[in-house]
Amino acid sequence: MEFGIKFVGVKLGILGLGTVGTGTVQLLQDLDGRHPLLREIEIYRVGVRSPQLPRAVELPKNVLTTDLESIVNDPAVDIVVELIGGLEPARSLILKAIENGKHVVTANKAAIARFGDEIFTAANQAGVYVMLEAAVGGGIPVIQPLKQSLSVNRIHTVTGIVNGTTNYILTRMQTEGSNFDDVLADAQKLGYAEADPTADVDGLDAADKIAILASLANGCRINLQDVYCEGIRQVSKTDIAYADKLGFVIKLLAIAKTITPSTPPSLSIRVHPTLLPKEHPLASINGVYNAILVEGEPLKQVMFFGPGAGAGATASAVCSDILNLVAALKTSTATPNPLLSCAHQDYCQIVPMAELITRFYVRFLTKDQAGVIGKLGTCFGKYGVSLESIVQTGFQGELAEIVVVTHDVREGNFRQALAEIQALDAIDSIPSLLRVL
Repeated sequence: MEFGIKFVGVKLGILGLGTVGTGTVQLLQDLDGRHPLLREIEIYRVGVRSPQLPRAVELPKNVLTTDLESIVNDPAVDIVVELIGGLEPARSLILKAIENGKHVVTANKAAIARFGDEIFTAANQAGVYVMLEAAVGGGIPVIQPLKQSLSVNRIHTVTGIVNGTTNYILTRMQTEGSNFDDVLADAQKLGYAEADPTADVDGLDAADKIAILASLANGCRINLQDVYCEGIRQVSKTDIAYADKLGFVIKLLAIAKTITPSTPPSLSIRVHPTLLPKEHPLASINGVYNAILVEGEPLKQVMFFGPGAGAGATASAVCSDILNLVAALKTSTATPNPLLSCAHQDYCQIVPMAELITRFYVRFLTKDQAGVIGKLGTCFGKYGVSLESIVQTGFQGELAEIVVVTHDVREGNFRQALAEIQALDAIDSIPSLLRVL
């Protein structure tokens, strides 16, 4: 496909007029003080489920339609903005828009993380762009910087707090000493957590996002099923209190780390709650905010911080993608700009979690017997697990509580030691096991 020979303005077809769709329309209608290119955009069609509902934006009646397929098939539409979310019909509508030679802007991290290979292959074949700034980090500009500003760097680590719901819950637990269940219930009442919070608290949302970031940072595709995913349900106020005494805070981190910088590279990519040193740049990111720390050469470190969700923040990212497309169309370039497109084809090699080198925090409940700490030390030593500290912290009823922090260890070795320890008669349970950054 050749991008327009004569630039005569751009017609948008917007799929969805929920929170983000409404915010996007509001931004596009309020042009004073904004970039002049926005004036060359027409909101041509908007697909909604119930056109009769009252809305926070005013649009001509002929703009609204319940027929979303008619938008992606309309030859007058230049850019399809997909804001309905979910997997279907979003995936099918995106692919149909691409097939019809239309550029796509989407905020749909779930569809991109699962069907990105299919979507980007189709887009590359059709010569159109799929833009996804709003899919990760809400209003934080991180997708385009990874594609453009940081593209000359050899990026070795991307570490992010990319889910506002879990960060809000952990922040409240830390500052108030509250239980997970109580804070989750409050978060649901306040609208920070969904009625079904599974995607957030089990780490699935963060896994979608780190898969996208890792793909862009490393120039390769990611199989989402290869991303290790662990949520925050098992984090207790007891662990948060112990972490604080040890000089840590607990955050749900999404991490993509280059193990071997080959082509394609091998990566460790994972989501899990992590003890983070209080002096770490991400340790002070609290509440519903997101932050993404990118480390590489020669830049060293750069961090992106801001609101990770909300109508205004996400609409800002959506409209920035639209504006980038308008600028590309206005230049009448015959071939896509590789710094805007996602043209990589190879899949990254994902290193098994057993090969991960990390530190661990583990809390044991044991029978109050002599020599238990010695037995723990012996089992860990048998598998090469070096201990930074091992302390009996007190009692829970008749059970002694022992907290262990390791030095760097291969996770497979640590798991072998833990399996042997669990078989000891003195061990009642292991209520907590967390990694330490």
